[in-house]
Amino acid sequence: MQKPLSETERATGALVLEAKAHGKILGGFVALLWFIQIINSVIFQGGLAGLGIHPRSLEGLVGILFAPFIHVSFAHLIANTIPLVVLGWLVMLRKKRDLLTVSALAALVGGLGTWLIAPALTVHVGASILIFGYLGYLLFRGIFERRFWPIVGSIVTFFLYGGALFGVLPGQIGVSWQGHLFGLIGGIIAARLLRTQKAADLPKIPLRARIPGIDGPRVRVAADPVEDVDEELEVLRAKARRLP
Repeated sequence: MQKPLSETERATGALVLEAKAHGKILGGFVALLWFIQIINSVIFQGGLAGLGIHPRSLEGLVGILFAPFIHVSFAHLIANTIPLVVLGWLVMLRKKRDLLTVSALAALVGGLGTWLIAPALTVHVGASILIFGYLGYLLFRGIFERRFWPIVGSIVTFFLYGGALFGVLPGQIGVSWQGHLFGLIGGIIAARLLRTQKAADLPKIPLRARIPGIDGPRVRVAADPVEDVDEELEVLRAKARRLP
């Protein structure tokens, strides 16, 4: 007969399963990026970069979908891989699906912003648009939620990757600061949309509520003891009036 697992063993097992799930998601995404770069380098000789974002070009709008998956070189991909894994894992710590939401908003907002303001006759590619989205989400989640652990996460993120914020400033040749800036904004929007409210910020429960569809007296959720006494007195008076 198998011995029942203790609470500690069950918690440890759940953490291991969660870590494996995170590893599969991030590992699969990184593997996809490297596979695309190998195909791009060996077969297309870098030609897939043409599928990136072309500012203010109707054809360039398609690049919003493809740009985060394409890189100019292996050096470009290597530079993006580690922060993508670290920040992506931090985004998933609460909910795995948060990674998809933050990625989608960072790619959409970052891509549209780049398409609108980047110089004409340029092409913008790279997963850094997602990285800055993750960065914006993690930095501002603590601000929007105002709870202990999200604030700690924002502080840790700032100390680890706060220096990357200089990447949103113009002036670096060959760097799409527009993608970085609007990817960051997309992450901030995601932090606002995905925030969880503090208990004090939740809607107050009314003292009395009527159950829809039921014709009857009020259903008391909470009440003042004085009111309870008053109601009991009213009931006694009504009974007294019915006596012969």
